[in-house]
Amino acid sequence: MELTPQPDVNQPMCPSRGILEHVTSRWGVLILSALVDRGYRFSELRREIGGVSEKMLAQTLQTLERDGFVLRDAKPVIPPHVDYSLTPLGLEAALQVHSLARWTEQQVDAVREARESYDGRKV
Repeated sequence: MELTPQPDVNQPMCPSRGILEHVTSRWGVLILSALVDRGYRFSELRREIGGVSEKMLAQTLQTLERDGFVLRDAKPVIPPHVDYSLTPLGLEAALQVHSLARWTEQQVDAVREARESYDGRKV
C-alpha cells in the first residue's frame, strides 16, 4: 500500500499551491471576504467589489465553486436569478482571508510610512 505524502505548500508540485492561489488571488480574497457577511446575486456582488470586471468575477466565482468554496444557486426563472454564498469549507477560507483583508486596511498608514522611509534611503 503506497502512502500519499502529506501536502506541503513549499513543494513545487503540491496541489495545495493551486488552492492557495485561488483563495488568495486579488479577486478571490475580495469575493470570499464579501460573502462572509451574506449571499449575493451576481450584479450585487459586482457592485460590492469595486473594479472587478464581469468576466473576472464570473471566472473567479466559477473557480471558487469548483474548489468547493462557493455555492451557486440558480433559480429557474426569467430573467435568471443566481445567488452566490459560501459553503462550510468556503466560510473557513473566507474567515481567514477576511481577517487578512481587515488587517491590511488597518496597516495602510504603517506601510505608507515604511515605504516613504525606504524610498528616502534610496535617494
